[in-house]
Amino acid sequence: MHFPNKMVAATIPLVPRRIIRFFAGRYIAGETLDDAIRCVRQLNSEGVCATMDVLGEDITTRAEAIASKDQSVVVLHTIAKEKLDSNLSIKLTSLGLKIDKQFCVENVRDILTVALQYKNFVRIDMEDSSCTTDTIDAFRSVHREFANVGIVVQAYLFRTEEDVRGLVKEGSGFRLCKGIYREPADIAFQQREEVQKNYMKLLEQMLVGGSYVGIATHDSVLVDGAVALIKKLGLQKDRYEFQMLLGVRPELRKKLARDGHKVRLYIPYGEHWYGYSTRRFKENPAMAGYVFKALFTRNA
Repeated sequence: MHFPNKMVAATIPLVPRRIIRFFAGRYIAGETLDDAIRCVRQLNSEGVCATMDVLGEDITTRAEAIASKDQSVVVLHTIAKEKLDSNLSIKLTSLGLKIDKQFCVENVRDILTVALQYKNFVRIDMEDSSCTTDTIDAFRSVHREFANVGIVVQAYLFRTEEDVRGLVKEGSGFRLCKGIYREPADIAFQQREEVQKNYMKLLEQMLVGGSYVGIATHDSVLVDGAVALIKKLGLQKDRYEFQMLLGVRPELRKKLARDGHKVRLYIPYGEHWYGYSTRRFKENPAMAGYVFKALFTRNA
């Protein structure tokens, strides 16, 4: 971790809200669905697709979970109405995972039913390690009924190789990311090189197993490694896509698109942007560094 990144992340609690909004504005579409629509439409015009996410992870009541589900349903209706090239990402804690797992699964089923009507796709995001087992269990419950759902796995967790082995056999599709939450050394790799090595191992496991993979990274080492692996395996371009965050390393995603790879950007929006932003900066100081550098570019 670079010292400037540590400095940026450490000062987050002291930074005025308007300054956080300035930083976050590069990788959050805005506070409203209209903001997200404008963002996705612009990306689509550049040949890039999207996955939209309504921010709001820390809910405590069933009413809040149902409201979150309803927002996701509105997003799916809107994507279809506006003819956007976008799917939907959801976080299970916003749908009641920590309240009642079965209640959460029913909320996900409702979302997937609407998505299926539009032949759209829903990605279940992965959160911190306290949610990993329940998230995978919930995914398996709905994946038995719905083909239009995928899961996210994190390369820095020791357990992920075994999880992926089973999920590949079940025909699951993946978003593979390094992992953003701070996790202890007894369950997660701590060194960048270790995570990179495991990421590539998992990616090959998925692609060889026939899974469709969203290769989610801003790490040039991993992007180059993924491109080399794709060539080695002789994969068609409909077997994978690259995924990145809005506003992070736009030059890299533009290069990937120019080279003919499918690229999808994660488009978060909503009134809970502040909590999302401050958590992400504190959980991953490198992200704070990326965004800080992005402030001084004009090529996004």
